[in-house]
Amino acid sequence: MTFAPPPETAAWRHLHARTGFEVVYFRPLDDGHRIEGCTTAVEDGLTWVVGYTIDVDHAWATRRAQITGRSADGSRHTTLEGDGDGRWRIDGAPAPHLDGCLDVDLESSAMTNAFPVHRLRLSVGAGSDAPAAYVRAVGLSVERLEQHYVRVADEGPGQRYDYASPAFGTECLLVFDESGLVLDYPGLAVRVQ
Repeated sequence: MTFAPPPETAAWRHLHARTGFEVVYFRPLDDGHRIEGCTTAVEDGLTWVVGYTIDVDHAWATRRAQITGRSADGSRHTTLEGDGDGRWRIDGAPAPHLDGCLDVDLESSAMTNAFPVHRLRLSVGAGSDAPAAYVRAVGLSVERLEQHYVRVADEGPGQRYDYASPAFGTECLLVFDESGLVLDYPGLAVRVQ
């Protein structure tokens, strides 16, 4: 299934796990999209802000992510670069622990779940592993996150996926709109724009 082009902007209200808000802007590039966003939140008594600029190629594989973060501990900045074939650099240094990942996933963001859904283009009943370069909200450390998506029967114009992330013990149904942006991430966020 081909998704509709992304909107100019989208927003999510974060619920339950944290209190906060995320706003994102989409811009077409010659060979993909640029996604610029910001999330602010209070989580476990800590406040933080994460800003990001992520470039994805025409297949929605992450090619570059520039991320800034601020918390009571100070400001951080990191840059991830993917070659589109599953090899990464973090701030210019090779990151072999991320080999095989094609997506960046920000702990602070509901939007980044769009990347594997767009890239995989699964048919109903099909599933796939989608390991990601996972960037923590506080401190911006980067680790490998194993994830699995299974597309289930659609309801309405969007798509639905059973999502699992064993490291966090997460299993839930993610609902995406016709542009491939998550509408409802149970326990984390709902789309408001």
